[in-house]
Amino acid sequence: MERKTIYLCLAHMSEEGVEQKYVKEAFDTNWVVPLGPNVNGFEDDLKKFVGEGKEVVALSAGTAAVHLALLACGVGPGDEVLVQSFTFCASSHPVTYLGATPVFVDSEADTWNMDPVLLEEAIKDRIAKTGKKPKAIVPVALYGMPYDCERIMDVADRYDIPVVEDAAEGFGSRFNGQMLGTFGKFGVLSFNGNKMITTSGGGALICEDMESKNNIMWYATQARDAYPYYQHTAVGYNYRMSNICAGIGRGQMTVADDHINHHKHVQALYEELLADVPGVEIHKQPADGRYDSNYWLCTATLEPALRIVGQENAYKEVIKTAVGGAAGVIHVVDSTTTDCQPNDNVEALRVFMLEKKVEARPVWKPMHKQPVYANSPAYVNGVSEAIFKVGICLPAGPCVSDDDVRYIVDCIKESIVK
Repeated sequence: MERKTIYLCLAHMSEEGVEQKYVKEAFDTNWVVPLGPNVNGFEDDLKKFVGEGKEVVALSAGTAAVHLALLACGVGPGDEVLVQSFTFCASSHPVTYLGATPVFVDSEADTWNMDPVLLEEAIKDRIAKTGKKPKAIVPVALYGMPYDCERIMDVADRYDIPVVEDAAEGFGSRFNGQMLGTFGKFGVLSFNGNKMITTSGGGALICEDMESKNNIMWYATQARDAYPYYQHTAVGYNYRMSNICAGIGRGQMTVADDHINHHKHVQALYEELLADVPGVEIHKQPADGRYDSNYWLCTATLEPALRIVGQENAYKEVIKTAVGGAAGVIHVVDSTTTDCQPNDNVEALRVFMLEKKVEARPVWKPMHKQPVYANSPAYVNGVSEAIFKVGICLPAGPCVSDDDVRYIVDCIKESIVK
């Protein structure tokens, strides 16, 4: 029998098909618009999940949540926002939507997330150079790993700068027992098809109180004023989640804890099976007891000296289709290489695993090394660039079984040239 392809992380529906029940209700009652009972119910479920005292707005995407959070923080043309460099572009692109400038901050070596020491250095330097402090700070829970909430919030509080937590990959991750997304002024969640739970596409914004939630909802529904006709005193956006997508989310909430526990189990199995594989190291959370990662994706690093089958052919051919991620739409390029890319052995392992029907992917390329942000200020220590050269993501989703993990590890062992 032909082996199935093992993807990094794919959505998995509940065994009871609860999602279909809520979606059917939406069709049966003709609630197929960006509001309705499922949206309200999903927001209530999320509010209970993240902890009482917070409010939640369901939106069309995690990127929309970042955008509206920054807007609510007063970010506009000419402002600067401190953003973690080691992340996906959705953390920084919304800064540019608002006419502001992202200022990138590098990572600490243990969590791979925003370095609190470098963060404070960046704040001081931006104040000295521009005469004003940045408008917001955006730390990211990279691959589900919590950032050092205690130190980052301490820095933010001392300079009175609001924090927008990008917990898109950190749904259910905790720091000191507290859910990510509940430390700052806003917390961003994502329910893309590859996240811990999915609404097929969508996101949410955790808000401090009802006043903040109502303000976000106003902007998310085209900023319509309270008249019997359409009047607008501000530019709004069409960012609310649909009642159908929210129905999927309500069903997914019934298995959210199961999904999180499964990812943690897969991480533990990788740690066990890769422990004695020379040159391959699985990335783990710090052992001080404060960190509780959901391990959305399991990541590993390859020693530069490790040699992989086919390594001599790495980067010889131009990529013609999308490698992981979005819907296969890419911008064609002429060169096979850039000035900042993973080592040859990482690329060789990706190709080797693909031939074995296992999706493996390089870690995020730091945003301060992206051509689109070549002119943006950056405060770097070399950590994210070093990890990008040696890092690789391994499958960890609900569809990944113990046997799959063993097969993946066996493939990694097979790929290594003795």
